[in-house]
Amino acid sequence: MKRLALSVSVLLTTLALVPTAHAQQTSPSKSTSPTSQSAQTPSAIERDLRVFSSWVSDKIDRAEAGVRREMPKVSAEFDRQSRRIDRGVDSLSAQGKREYADQKQRYKDWAARQDSLDARARRPETAQQIQDRLLGEKVVMSRVRASEMPDLYARFIEATRSQRRQWSATDWSNASAVLANLNARYEQVREQIPLEDKIRIRSWQGEFRTLEAARDAKEVISK
Repeated sequence: MKRLALSVSVLLTTLALVPTAHAQQTSPSKSTSPTSQSAQTPSAIERDLRVFSSWVSDKIDRAEAGVRREMPKVSAEFDRQSRRIDRGVDSLSAQGKREYADQKQRYKDWAARQDSLDARARRPETAQQIQDRLLGEKVVMSRVRASEMPDLYARFIEATRSQRRQWSATDWSNASAVLANLNARYEQVREQIPLEDKIRIRSWQGEFRTLEAARDAKEVISK
């Protein structure tokens, strides 16, 4: 009788342990394998490429005048970042290599344009060049027709609005001289200009003088 009771006890104990062992064998592992973690983490060279691409876009989008003053520093930073990527470029995907080549070319095209602008800025402009720049094209004032006057005034005032914050006293003086040339030609052909266009031209003439006076007043206050 005692043997029978002992056998039953052992059998019950064994049955109780089976579900636990089965659960331990079938339950999924909560840890992620190193391989899957690595697949989700971008490589260092890919991160460097993203930083480089953002840096190039930032420099290209900045105001040209400010960038030209910083070009030595900008060029040094470009060299530093590109050398870093060059060392690991073989680890990039084909798409990454194309993007890297595109970003380098964007920067080089932009840097060449800055060099050209800088060289031009160091050369003094003639009165004709200043006039052509502010009017957006080469203009022989003595040949301007009455019908062309409104468009030339419109270009002139638009250039003034967009550039005036960067103008020096010399720039304002040059712009005033261009306006004087426009006004002189306007007086020669004004009888052929419709009243509506005359009103617009008068408005633009007044706007320039207002902006010029505001700039002079600001200088006086700052002193």
